[in-house]
Amino acid sequence: MAQNGQTMEINKVKLGKAGIETSSLSLGTAGIGNLFHEVTEEDAHDTMQASFDAGVRYFDTAPHYGLGLAERRLGRFIGGLERSEITISSKVGRLIRPNPNYNGGVDDQGFVVPNSVYRILDYSYDGVMRSIEESLERLRIEQLDIVFVHDPDDHEKEAMEGAFPALEELRQAKKIRSYGAGMNQSAMLARFAANTELDVVMCAGRFSLLEQPAMEDLIPIATKKGISIVAAGVFNSGILATDSPNPGQNYNYAPAPQELVQKAQRLAEFCLAAGFSLPQVAAQFPFLQPAIKVVCLGARNGNQAKRNASLFENEVPREVFESMAELGLIEEAVLG
Repeated sequence: MAQNGQTMEINKVKLGKAGIETSSLSLGTAGIGNLFHEVTEEDAHDTMQASFDAGVRYFDTAPHYGLGLAERRLGRFIGGLERSEITISSKVGRLIRPNPNYNGGVDDQGFVVPNSVYRILDYSYDGVMRSIEESLERLRIEQLDIVFVHDPDDHEKEAMEGAFPALEELRQAKKIRSYGAGMNQSAMLARFAANTELDVVMCAGRFSLLEQPAMEDLIPIATKKGISIVAAGVFNSGILATDSPNPGQNYNYAPAPQELVQKAQRLAEFCLAAGFSLPQVAAQFPFLQPAIKVVCLGARNGNQAKRNASLFENEVPREVFESMAELGLIEEAVLG
């Protein structure tokens, strides 16, 4: 495939008020937490090693991912690295507790792990404090760089009154460096950005090549307040992950509606004609907005991790995105 872009590297960027310096590509660890499929210890290690070898220095995790499995695997891997070299974010809102009704089954939230433990939603001050202590233990580290309040969609008030005050206290005490929220929506993230002192947010799927609702709420307030955004879900859970979008591929963790499949197909045709793959363009698209500092991509083996890094080897020129806007494939406003 012809490549029309200049060679590029995984850049170093600064996140949040603490000025955390890290890589513009992050590895999301839900995959190595056995999301949808079991991943061997060897593949999990190879995923992290291949990412690190490619220049990734930011690893994102959560207790939710494999009921603590992803954090434990990440903790074992980073034990062999210089801590100051890497950035680690984890999340609060779900405590992992022994399951009194365990009968040999598996988790019911998509992770192929025994349900000998289960999640308790807890966005309270005390719950956040306990969650961070337990994450540090699983990760075998003394400090988290970034903590995100994880998916508080139905718990906005509790997060505002409990989680965010706890995180501000921890930041003031230098027990964490930055904090924010991570969600699959942008509207509540924008409210948190407006009404708390957070400095980093993770927005999944709401600023992608396929759709950009974050332009209406989150990005303006983040830009105004100097809040850094980590863009996750840039492939909208699958539909933008290949050059051949087709019915049956996922959008937001469910089969994609026909109209979105057709839009993805038009995007793929344009990208290939321009000399780039659809995943390549989708991965670089978020950086059109200066507030978006990092793109977070998941992987479950070394080859996938290498493929993720390869999406940034050749820069997609701005002219490609300008042509997409002229054709109505993306809104002109997203060009920044």
